[in-house]
Formats: sequence, structure tokens, C-alpha cells
Amino acid sequence: MSEAASEGRVRVVLVDDHRMFRTGVRAEIGEAVDVVGEAEDVASAVAVVHEQLPDVVLLDVHLPGGGGVEVLKQCADVQARVRFLALSVSDAADDVIGVIRGGARGYVTKSITGDELVRAVGRVAEGDAVFSPRLAGFVLDAFAATDVPPIDEDLDRLTQREREVLRLIARGYAYKEIARRLVISVKTVETHVSAVLRKLQLSNRHELTRWATDRRLV
Repeated sequence: MSEAASEGRVRVVLVDDHRMFRTGVRAEIGEAVDVVGEAEDVASAVAVVHEQLPDVVLLDVHLPGGGGVEVLKQCADVQARVRFLALSVSDAADDVIGVIRGGARGYVTKSITGDELVRAVGRVAEGDAVFSPRLAGFVLDAFAATDVPPIDEDLDRLTQREREVLRLIARGYAYKEIARRLVISVKTVETHVSAVLRKLQLSNRHELTRWATDRRLV
């Protein structure tokens, strides 16, 4: 048994597709928790969670291979003992609700401080639900609804990353701003926009903005 484990520290796995971000999180919380593994996509996340069975998984929503929801789906068999806390740059209602429905115990945005994140991890490990302040309202509204909203087949055609680009385009961000915000290249942004337009059978960003606004995604 490691010294950290013997001290009863919370065992954490970090799941994020940006290595530098994982390094930063480890530096921020590593003295307070025991980071026992990292992963950068769905497949590696599922593997390390099953191998390590940590107390808490810090899970990014947008990952190669299907996103955080897919990780939760493939780890459903261990959710009785492993708790998941979403940690994402996205504050969109559908992202929040999606991972909570998938089994995550909370959702915090990447603007959180190191000390706040340590406290959030500790609370989730103890069984509490933790949310960044304004995100809790999304969850309360979603689960208080007496009727289940219909499945949007058009939206379901989009990947998590395409949805994120869609929302930022609809909010008026330029390609360069989106690239900087999502830490991807402008060319990758252009590729995602082209894919969204093709899948939704839209012609330009003005139609895309109207489409997103009609569905209250902005």
C-alpha cells in the first residue's frame, strides 16, 4: 500500500485530451489527492478506470472516441464504487445534463481554482453532488420537468466537439476566437463547421445561428 493510500487520500484519475491541462491539474491538486492515472480519450479512460478503480474520475466532456457520456456508459459497471466529476470548459445545458444523466455526480467548469477543485473532489468522494453555481439550475430544471423532451435527431448527428463549435459560431465567435478558446487550429474549426453544415443540411453560418437559436442552444 502506498503512503498516500495509507493516509486515506482520495484516489483520482484525470481524463482530458490535453496533456498540458492534465499536467496543470496534477500540479494544482497533487499534494492533496493521490492521482493514480490519466487518460486522453474514451478507450484509455475506460481502461484506466477499470484498472485503478479510483474514488473519483475528473472527466472532460469532450473527448476523442465519443466524449464523457461514452466513458460513463462504458463504466456503468463500476459506478457503484467510482464517482465521476465532470470538469469542462463548456457550460452548455445539454452538456451538463448529458453527463449527469449518464451518472456523473457533479459538473464544474475549468475556471475553478485549485483549492475549489480539491474541495469538489473531496465532496464527490464522500457522496455529495457538486456543481459550479449557475450549472445547478440546469440540472434542477431538467429533472424537475414532468415531461421528457423529444429526441432531436438532427442534433444527435453531431459529435460533442461539433456541438461545441456550433454553439460558439451561433454566439458570434470568429473562427480564430473559437480555435483559441478550444485550443485547436483554425483549420480544425473550419472542418467542424463544414461537417455541421453538411449534417444539418444548412448553407451558411446565418442559417446555422438561426437553427441553434430555435433549439435554444446558444
